Amino acid sequence: QVQLVESGGGLVQAGGSLRLSCAASGRTTRGYTMGWFRQAPGKEREFVAAINWSGRTTSYADSLKGRFIISRDNAKNTVYLQMNRLNPEDTAVYYCAADPSGVIKTTTDFASWGQGTQVTVSS
Repeated sequence: QVQLVESGGGLVQAGGSLRLSCAASGRTTRGYTMGWFRQAPGKEREFVAAINWSGRTTSYADSLKGRFIISRDNAKNTVYLQMNRLNPEDTAVYYCAADPSGVIKTTTDFASWGQGTQVTVSS
């Protein structure tokens, strides 16, 4: 089982940026697909972005393309989410997820999940 710990959340003003990190431990994530999801109060968890092992293939929620960038450093077993031009609608708990399938997926059926990190964007 992979353990995932997110960090980097916090309070930011609209228009600002944050970079989230997700550190994996417990076993190698070699070959794993990594993803980010978010859940706002009263809403379902939604897909944000995903990246394959090599980093050459990524996928984003349509509404976030151009503002969010997912990347990974396999040597550090860490995946990142750079979030730019944030707005209050981006306020949510952001979750990191890992799946051994190796395929890019946008659904919540990832095998491992972190505890989440809160991102709050003030207007």
